[in-house]
Amino acid sequence: MRSRGLLFAAMAGAGLVAGWMFAQHRLAHHKRDLFSRHPLRRMAALQFLAGQGGVATVRLLRDYVSWEMQPMLRRRGEALLRRMQASLA
Repeated sequence: MRSRGLLFAAMAGAGLVAGWMFAQHRLAHHKRDLFSRHPLRRMAALQFLAGQGGVATVRLLRDYVSWEMQPMLRRRGEALLRRMQASLA
């Protein structure tokens, strides 16, 4: 019985580490997609960033808004930027 408990604890720890590594990978992936040439990827990246917060995200969104050419995506980025700036103030 004791070995089962240790095995369970080890597997749970390995699962937590794997989940953390996967989350970090997805975060980096979505940040890269923000400047993708595919509009749907940019929209998905904006949706992902809507759940994030912090000064780094605001800086990234400022760069994105000045870069984006499509009016719909630019408006979405501007609205998200305003919301995040208001939450940080």
